[in-house]
Amino acid sequence: MRATSADLLKASGTTTGPGADSARHVSELLTRLAQSDAAKRNKAGAAIVPPLIADLDQLKSSLDPRPVTVKTLPPGLVHAWLSSDGRARVQVLPRGVLSDTHQLRKFAAAILAAEPSATGPAISYYESGETVTRAFIEAGILALVSIAILLFIALKRVTDALLTLAPLLLAGTVTLEVRVVTGLALNFASIITLPLLLGVGVAFKIYYTMAWRAGKTGLLQSTLTRAVIFSAVTNAIAFDSMALSSYPGMSSMGKHMALALFCTLAAAVLFQPVLMGRPRQQDSGSPRRDPLSAPAE
Repeated sequence: MRATSADLLKASGTTTGPGADSARHVSELLTRLAQSDAAKRNKAGAAIVPPLIADLDQLKSSLDPRPVTVKTLPPGLVHAWLSSDGRARVQVLPRGVLSDTHQLRKFAAAILAAEPSATGPAISYYESGETVTRAFIEAGILALVSIAILLFIALKRVTDALLTLAPLLLAGTVTLEVRVVTGLALNFASIITLPLLLGVGVAFKIYYTMAWRAGKTGLLQSTLTRAVIFSAVTNAIAFDSMALSSYPGMSSMGKHMALALFCTLAAAVLFQPVLMGRPRQQDSGSPRRDPLSAPAE
């Protein structure tokens, strides 16, 4: 240890730099170890020598290559790739880059067409995406069908129900388009919020439909519009607080709900009155009770 310490000091000399500084540091440690008692030297040897022997043995093995066969491989590795009945696992690698969603979908579809029981990360990502898409479509269809049935029952006119549904469909379409432009991907959180947003969105539009059926005009300047906006702002504050969450799923849900709420509000306030046109019955000048107000005592 003293000889090695002296050699390190001689090699480092008066030069500076990381290598020379490390050599002088190791030299100091070796000198302190050489001056310590036998117990400390034995403890240091137990910590340093066995790993060094293992590294030297590994280096020796790498300098003496031998043929590799299934019998010489570790049993755990063989078991991962060969079954007990002799079947071998086959791994297929894509030619393109899997970070590209189109390439991943194309690769996974080709693999499943050749072997439906194939598994792996690419298949998992592909099937997860397909599951999210199917669930989103199913949730949207079920929610729209349920809303349409309730509207037909409540309004008793097919045209009025369609006038209420059309702005809702427009708001949903615009929401999806904005998500694509902004890169906000669909996920399971989006599926959870979809029926809720359809219900909130159709509520705004029912208010306008009922006022229009009662012969109200100037809906954009009416107290109804202010009430709808204040209601939407109340919900938006709650949704925005979710969007600020550090949890990705909660944050995505809040962003989706805030975006959809803004689109459905714009469709109800700006698009639906224009779509409905002139009311079937105009106010005749006589007092008329607002159909959205509380019943008279």
